[in-house]
Amino acid sequence: MSDRVVELVALVGSLRAASINRQLAQVAADNAPAGVHITVVDHLGSLPFYSEDVDVEGALDAGVIALREAVAKADGVLIATPEYNGTIPAALKNAIDWLSRPYGNGALNGKPVAVLSAALGQYGGQWTREDTRKSVGIAGGRAIEDADLGLQIPALPEGGLTDPAIVEKVVASVSRIVDEVAVSA
Repeated sequence: MSDRVVELVALVGSLRAASINRQLAQVAADNAPAGVHITVVDHLGSLPFYSEDVDVEGALDAGVIALREAVAKADGVLIATPEYNGTIPAALKNAIDWLSRPYGNGALNGKPVAVLSAALGQYGGQWTREDTRKSVGIAGGRAIEDADLGLQIPALPEGGLTDPAIVEKVVASVSRIVDEVAVSA
């Protein structure tokens, strides 16, 4: 793929400032392979709830505009999300709803997407990854299941997310999305 920089955006599904999933997105950004730049977007909780009544040109919330522009400009998307009650956090689902519009031409349309999750459960957020892939797919994105990463928080090594084995897994997910960008270029 030429000398151009691959631009990815990482959406953070947790609202907590010290969220391990926020940290997971940052690990991806800090360890991105050469030629890859990752912008972390973690303001999803400030978006208004999606409604066609407020999805009006000229009257859109500034956060919605910024989110749509960031994702539209990106070559691919990483989503770092916890699992809340066995599914997607409300703020992330709301962001996906905003990104799905206008119908058939939303910012996610055709973008490769990987879902990363650090969760307390024994399956490392499997349900949130499945539900997020489903929602992203319906919204027009291309969920790349073999780029997903699920981490069990209690089973993290002593070094946590900065442990070389964990960083290697995160970089592998990023690289897999970059491969998909190359295929679609």
